[in-house]
Amino acid sequence: MTAGATLEKYIARIEEACGEEKDVIVHFKYEKKDEAISRILKRAKVERTVAGIIFDLTYKGFSIRLYNTGKAIFKKMKEKNQAQEVLAELLL
Repeated sequence: MTAGATLEKYIARIEEACGEEKDVIVHFKYEKKDEAISRILKRAKVERTVAGIIFDLTYKGFSIRLYNTGKAIFKKMKEKNQAQEVLAELLL
């Protein structure tokens, strides 16, 4: 499966938050969110977790906050493409 097809399978939408150092907000498709979260948790390092609801992760020097509701925030990304590349690796 290609990276684009992988992203399409799991992601409903990606938004960029405003600000100097942009955060990229990813919303997973509802029916695929549990599978996506499971895949991400296997590959990224869990720094801390709050009641199994919020996960603070690191992956290749990037900081990610993952919510069990199916949302992830990639902190201080330069651009959306960078988040998409990291996501493709995490979801493979």
